[in-house]
Amino acid sequence: MSSSQCFENPPNLSSTCGAGHVEELAGLKTYVTGPSDSKRAVLLIADVFGYEAPKLRKLADKIASAGFLVVVPDFFYGDPIIDFTSPNFNREAWFKNHGTDKGLEDAKPVIAALKSKGVSAIGAAGFCWGGVVLVKLAGTEDIQAAVILHPGPMTEDAIKAVKIPTAILGAEIDHSSPPEQLKKFGEIMSTKTEFESYVKIFPGVSHGWSVRYDDDNELVVKSAEEAQEDTLNWFLKHVK
Repeated sequence: MSSSQCFENPPNLSSTCGAGHVEELAGLKTYVTGPSDSKRAVLLIADVFGYEAPKLRKLADKIASAGFLVVVPDFFYGDPIIDFTSPNFNREAWFKNHGTDKGLEDAKPVIAALKSKGVSAIGAAGFCWGGVVLVKLAGTEDIQAAVILHPGPMTEDAIKAVKIPTAILGAEIDHSSPPEQLKKFGEIMSTKTEFESYVKIFPGVSHGWSVRYDDDNELVVKSAEEAQEDTLNWFLKHVK
């Protein structure tokens, strides 16, 4: 999980904005965007840079514009990674304090809160750290569909436990989840005929690209847009 690629091209949090607003949901500060009365919701689980990342919120707004209520909780309790180059940053301690099991535990009340608002179908997308949380969540029936983007290290057991329609969007250049491994995971999921799944590897891009792309790199921007479109299409198909 703590591959150096996890920290490349960090977001500029000073430019955080978005069409939505921040409210408390299940005890967590949460960016909320989209129609509040929608019966369809999408949960976005951030990478280590947290829920304020502008490009993540931009994606939330994009999904919301298709009619989904989208929520992006602060699963790090105000402690995202801000400056991983700081001598005061203790990588091991941070990951110990913010384990993916805790992320899974915190996601469940968020899902319950959405259902209490009248939401009847929920999809989720997870990025890097969030992808590892999401593969565990996909082993439950709390949500209806999952999109896992450039995840941190996932286990074969977690993939075997998946029960819902799941798409994995990976980068060609990724030390946390190399393409060969993701393809193997795709083969495991494809043996389960009771739900649809696929793995897609995006050429020429690195871990984190879908929400941490360099605006000046046309190839990466185009690839990020394609991954985001694939994500939205998966939810339109499976979250009804």
